[in-house]
Amino acid sequence: MASIDISVMVAGEAGDGIRQAGLLFSRACARGGLYTFSVFDYLSLIRGGHNSHLVRACDREVHSHRKTIDILLALNLDSIRKHASELSPNAGLIYDSDSVKELPELRSEVIKIPIPLKSIVRENGAPLITRNSIGLGAVFAMLGYDLNLLLGVIDDQFKNRSEIAELNKSLAKEGYEYVMKNFDGEFSLKLKPISTEKRYVLSGNDAIALGALKAGMKFFVAYPITPASPILHLLASLQRDAGIAVLQAESELAAINMTIGAAFAGVRVMTATSGAGFSLMAEALGLSGMSETPIVVALAQRPGPSTGLATYTAQGDLRFVIHASQGEFPRVVVAPGDVEEAYYRTIEAFNLAEKFQIPAIILSDKHLSESYKTVGAFSEDVRLERGDLILDHYEGEYKRYLITETGVSPRAIPGIEGIIVKQDGSEHNERGLATADANNAKKMQDKRMRKMKYLKEEISRLQPIKLYGEEKADLTIIGWGSTKGAILEALILLKEMRIRANFIQVVYLWPFPDLELKKALKNTNKLFLVENNKTAQLGSLLREFICLEPDKTILKYDGRPFVPEEIVEQIEEAI
Repeated sequence: MASIDISVMVAGEAGDGIRQAGLLFSRACARGGLYTFSVFDYLSLIRGGHNSHLVRACDREVHSHRKTIDILLALNLDSIRKHASELSPNAGLIYDSDSVKELPELRSEVIKIPIPLKSIVRENGAPLITRNSIGLGAVFAMLGYDLNLLLGVIDDQFKNRSEIAELNKSLAKEGYEYVMKNFDGEFSLKLKPISTEKRYVLSGNDAIALGALKAGMKFFVAYPITPASPILHLLASLQRDAGIAVLQAESELAAINMTIGAAFAGVRVMTATSGAGFSLMAEALGLSGMSETPIVVALAQRPGPSTGLATYTAQGDLRFVIHASQGEFPRVVVAPGDVEEAYYRTIEAFNLAEKFQIPAIILSDKHLSESYKTVGAFSEDVRLERGDLILDHYEGEYKRYLITETGVSPRAIPGIEGIIVKQDGSEHNERGLATADANNAKKMQDKRMRKMKYLKEEISRLQPIKLYGEEKADLTIIGWGSTKGAILEALILLKEMRIRANFIQVVYLWPFPDLELKKALKNTNKLFLVENNKTAQLGSLLREFICLEPDKTILKYDGRPFVPEEIVEQIEEAI
């Protein structure tokens, strides 16, 4: 059991700097050697509406947020009302007494610390948004945590704007000193630095973007859409230093067609979208499949159909991405479960796309894409494989769609002396010329689909499923994508309850790893399926490919991610 395990929430309106305050707290914890996981909850509004950033800090690696809050920094009354029921016993409440004149009913044990945040801001001639810095200083005082760690991350955040950095540092000190002078009680929970090891606070979107850069991506194009837009923002900010081209397209259709064009020219490419945008990309995905042009699509899911809940999370697009576009063609679908996997599996997606000349889809969701986790430095020792790519010369007659044993043809890029590259979105012959010949149509379809056998063999070497916990257990949980974090934390809770459990994570969802799953599940006693969708889409694949029905499905489809306590409660009810 961890000796340090504290959850702090910053809450207020959109425009109050809620996201940034949570990030500053996370980074200050990471600088002290602590591990963090944080979730940012916001509405589809520029100003107004409720925002919250919940940060969990721990002295062990932490994979998910929890159900309860230990300290709530509330910038308005609405935040207290919304989160009062989530406060843990003996929780602390820091609030703006200028905005909150009367508190709602709270448990008597809750420690209340009113601070006139607006008044302090006005006295310093500072903008209202800087209330969050005062509040963070107060949080550090309550927790007994080293204020210098906060001041250091503020310096980093505003390193090119020294006046703003000094103002926020001064306000953080005022918040810290206010609590030290006016609060004579003792808060039971404390934070302390545990190491100086260098760690980073990254989101899933950050990791996908960095993985793409490490994979050698040279062109990124996307149309903005929540929750995938941060990939576009980060890559745009890095494009000069990274030596890449980044473009905001006029639509999702334009974005994916531009990736196909750039891949045809020989560079590694990626686009990013969500389910609504991917719907528009479906036809061009088929063009990638028919023309055997390797592209990578990062798809961050959110609830649908239509616009759905634009700023919330879901796992409802699994079946869609497996079958998207007309006709049949090979593709790969990989679903990382955490920030580290988002980095490494993105590199794998680029390798597989080029090696097999297919579209590769990185299937994320809002929870993974926009949650932040403390991670160590990513490995620089990664393998890049571009497949059968001709970059200089080729002997003999070049056939872009040469029929081969593996289904993968030599791929040349335009401009190589002596080679004419012909590709077509209509059915075509080996030379790339369109034809409706029946025999040719069958041969070409067989050629393309022959890749599936070799693709499955390749994926089997990439650990398509992962086992966590004891090999022999009383029960097994199976899941995919971002549910991994809550499930791993649930395993810890179950162990404390003396329930032996393990977890099978399905990382590669297409081609479906049926052989690996059969082997992993052969000694399972009770199987619990956990998914963030209504129809248990992974469950349908288990039935289809290995004739297996879970003993219980634990589903959540209200736009919110699982917390470990929810999973444990439903398991307890079933056993």
